[in-house]
Amino acid sequence: MFINAIEGISKFTRPIMFVSRKYDGTLEPGLSTLFFVNDTGSAITCAHVANIIAQLETINNTFAAFKAERALIPAGKGERAMLQSLEAKYGYKKNSVIELLILVPAVGDTTSLSWVNHDRLDLAIVTFVGLANKQYSSHATFINEPAKIKAGKYLCRYGYPFPEFSNYRVNPETDALEWTNDGSSNVPSFPLDGIITRYIGTSQQVDGIEMSTPGLKGQSGGPLFDEDGLVYGMQFATNHLHLGFDIKDFPITTEQGKKEKVSDSAFLHVGHCVHVDRIKEFLQQNNVAFFE
Repeated sequence: MFINAIEGISKFTRPIMFVSRKYDGTLEPGLSTLFFVNDTGSAITCAHVANIIAQLETINNTFAAFKAERALIPAGKGERAMLQSLEAKYGYKKNSVIELLILVPAVGDTTSLSWVNHDRLDLAIVTFVGLANKQYSSHATFINEPAKIKAGKYLCRYGYPFPEFSNYRVNPETDALEWTNDGSSNVPSFPLDGIITRYIGTSQQVDGIEMSTPGLKGQSGGPLFDEDGLVYGMQFATNHLHLGFDIKDFPITTEQGKKEKVSDSAFLHVGHCVHVDRIKEFLQQNNVAFFE
């Protein structure tokens, strides 16, 4: 049902690839999603995703300053105490994020990124400044008939929830994160269908759309669309509804024939998407061209 729509959506939807480095040396890959709303480099994603992009320069510059001071610590007696003092100065602990690496592939050449967050919703506009050699094609087309956004409407989401890529490392000479030509660069897309269950917001204004299925991690910032490829919203969160089917010490027989007692709490995981009307209003407020 969504075959043609997904082919169209994929032309202007892109992953945001993240790698974070913690002070204990752990490297963690992650993904989010954005999609373009015009041909001049304007895209939308979640504000919580844009906030990660905004932290990159500060986090990396802070680590560069830390490394410069660390290099001045003389080897020998007192070295460990001086390093601990420096770690305390910078607030570095085992799980502190000390470096970030971010890549949005297959977009084109750009001089910089700029962004603006919605003052209330988890929504942001990201602009690829000075875009040249554009590598995405087409753009989102938003639905202009809000009356069609009703409970029971069958829709689909699209994004990049599974960080299978491994083409990154810490350069041993520079002690810095970098992308490499080795390892896998695979970032598989993943569509997920569902029906509209409820509206999110107040009686005065609908801010969002609730879906019967979860938005997967990494799909944040991805489009919500119908079988014609018209965009109804943007995935931003997943809510967990307690179903009240709690069981405690419930007797079962396992596949191996053993009798055991299990306890469980059941939840329904439902996706939350920013409503298309709020997206269009935000684009208009910031003089960003879009199509409907």
